[in-house]
Amino acid sequence: MVFPLYDDNPFKLPVKPLVTWFLVLANVLVFLVEAGGSDAEAQAIANAFGVTPTALLGGITPAPVLTLLTYMFIHADVAHIFGNMIFLWVFGDDLEEALGRRRFLLFYLLCGVIGALTFVASDPTFDGPLIGASGAISGVVIAYAMWRPCAKVTVLVSVIPLRISAFWVIGAFVLTQLWNLEATGKSDVAYWCHLGGMLAGAVLFPLMKLPGVQLFECVRQPQYPGSTGPRLPEREPHR
Repeated sequence: MVFPLYDDNPFKLPVKPLVTWFLVLANVLVFLVEAGGSDAEAQAIANAFGVTPTALLGGITPAPVLTLLTYMFIHADVAHIFGNMIFLWVFGDDLEEALGRRRFLLFYLLCGVIGALTFVASDPTFDGPLIGASGAISGVVIAYAMWRPCAKVTVLVSVIPLRISAFWVIGAFVLTQLWNLEATGKSDVAYWCHLGGMLAGAVLFPLMKLPGVQLFECVRQPQYPGSTGPRLPEREPHR
């Protein structure tokens, strides 16, 4: 398993990523509430706030519809929340810079909602709860790749730290999701939700990004007279 640890501009953004920090904190606090109770109480929380396709499709009432938002803040165990939050921590602050705080929050929630709806469409008879922020995180990861594919990301592969370009990290993430779609019937991971979140991120990011934010910024650099190749625009040096 590959876990990102940090990218090439940790804590150097001109505007503090308050929404990213809020989302991480909210997820952790909700998980602590879940972990503080019994297994039965944790299951009751998942049933109440997770997305259950049969309940959602059985009748459009406020409670099932609201679970399209609440399910993103419920996680099954420590590994589940850690995997989601480390991706949000590493990539979310950059996306918040590219979208602005309000747009980033809306983007995150929309990716999560579309991810959940994709899962519901893939298995409308499923009567268990869908939980976790993976749909929203998948959208964040794809949007990061569309903006900063050449950014260096330090990742942990087993116990070995490596520093590689973001497109390798995210490419491996995407290929893993697509590969595992075949095994969805044998897994408790909602890969269709991940796919829906990725597609949502790919469509929404170009539409919602702030003016001046270029897609694939390291690939589409302007040529200057006398230059032999692309040059990076002026920005704070990478650390």
